[in-house]
Amino acid sequence: MSLVKKTSITEGFLLFEQMSEHEQVVFCNDQETGLKAIIAIHDTTLGPALGGCRMQPYDSVEEALEDVLRLSKGMTYKCAAADVDFGGGKAVIIGDPQKDKSPELFRAFGQFVASLGGRFYTGTDMGTNMEDFIHAMKETKCIVGVPEAYGGGGDSSVPTAMGVLYGIQATNKMLFGKEDLGSAAYAVQGLGKVGYKVAEGLLEAGARIFVTDINEQSIKAIQERAHTTPGAVTVVGSDEIYSQEADVFVPCAFGGVVNDATMKQFKVKAIAGSANNQLLTEDHGRQLVEKGILYAPDYMINSGGLIQVADELYGANKERVLAKTKHIYNALLEVYQQAELDHITTVEAANKMCEQRMAARSRRNSFFSSSVKPKWDIRD
Repeated sequence: MSLVKKTSITEGFLLFEQMSEHEQVVFCNDQETGLKAIIAIHDTTLGPALGGCRMQPYDSVEEALEDVLRLSKGMTYKCAAADVDFGGGKAVIIGDPQKDKSPELFRAFGQFVASLGGRFYTGTDMGTNMEDFIHAMKETKCIVGVPEAYGGGGDSSVPTAMGVLYGIQATNKMLFGKEDLGSAAYAVQGLGKVGYKVAEGLLEAGARIFVTDINEQSIKAIQERAHTTPGAVTVVGSDEIYSQEADVFVPCAFGGVVNDATMKQFKVKAIAGSANNQLLTEDHGRQLVEKGILYAPDYMINSGGLIQVADELYGANKERVLAKTKHIYNALLEVYQQAELDHITTVEAANKMCEQRMAARSRRNSFFSSSVKPKWDIRD
């Protein structure tokens, strides 16, 4: 008697329908280490897939699959927007990052990544850290975002924050006809690694900022940073940040912060920050247009970190990364202008730009089908 549960033809077709936009989905299972992971490769038109690996105690395989499919598709657009030679991918490990990690588990994961022959590059994400991937690196060269001691670019929050500041400059240019940061007021939500650097950059430019964060040390640090300019920093509650009389709301913490509840509170002219998935739904992007609020698509403005990890494959070079990060300004300005011209949301304009880039590249070459050996090949 077979112990394997049979999957009906209908269930099988539903699975293929669910991943119909993706090139490849790999289920990884290693009983010895307890590894249960899914790697999703969405599109390799622009190059091998790139995306972080997160570890979460998903309630079900279905939930994990839905997450990795959604995230990998998002990475395709993010890579296209950043104009890097990568496509979109993502990996998830099902497990509690506080209890289920081990060096052997990540070595096993590294072996699965290596088995893809250079089609997928990964690194840290929610629930994982660089120490985990030092173990994975023993099995594969397809790891990015590594510490400088291992030949990586180091702290990716630096280019991410720089990209956000360039994006805010482009936003100001569109709103006020000048890119000057210091002549506007900003409501900064979150003073983590990226948010603090963004707030610091705004203060250095002479701006006035409203800030909120659950970490009191971060609040004190940014206040001390502005001690020579009385009134430059105003601390507000976590629920009050949405209703401040600022020019630009700068979300640098949570996703889904543009929703029905906050939409009623916004008094800003624009939203431009580093947080992922800022819009709760696509409809909220259309509501922002109706309310006259300019929105910087998050996957464009926060792509500085992605630019750095993608650049590692050419050999870490901070100057080259920061130079490429400056292009976020021009790309975002182009999206703003196109959205206005076509009477569509900025997200729709950004997606359209990315799809055009992929269509143009697909006519020339494809990493997936090309017989030419890619420069990223781990067999070198």
